[in-house]
Amino acid sequence: MKRFVCSTFMISTVVLAVATPGAAAHAESGEGTGSRLAAPDCVTYSADWRYTFVTNACSDTYTVKVVYRDGTDVPSRVAPPGALITFPGYGTSGNEVLGVVLCDDGGCA
Repeated sequence: MKRFVCSTFMISTVVLAVATPGAAAHAESGEGTGSRLAAPDCVTYSADWRYTFVTNACSDTYTVKVVYRDGTDVPSRVAPPGALITFPGYGTSGNEVLGVVLCDDGGCA
């Protein structure tokens, strides 16, 4: 049993070590978000072709939206502290996720 617990711990540690830098690499910088207000640094995203995961590591709740190079419009979502929100990915046709923006209660402009 002790051997199983140790090996499980080691696998979990390796998975976290590999996954964490990838998520932090896409911390919101505000590039390409136009005139919209960029999300704070504690709101990060990780994008691939199928999904874009937005994580709110802030102590406040934010309403956020992902911005795409081709202008794809997706609904804004409420992200409470600690939330992991899923948006569509960038697809297979060369689109790109530019960042995450904040929305007011009336939606994003």
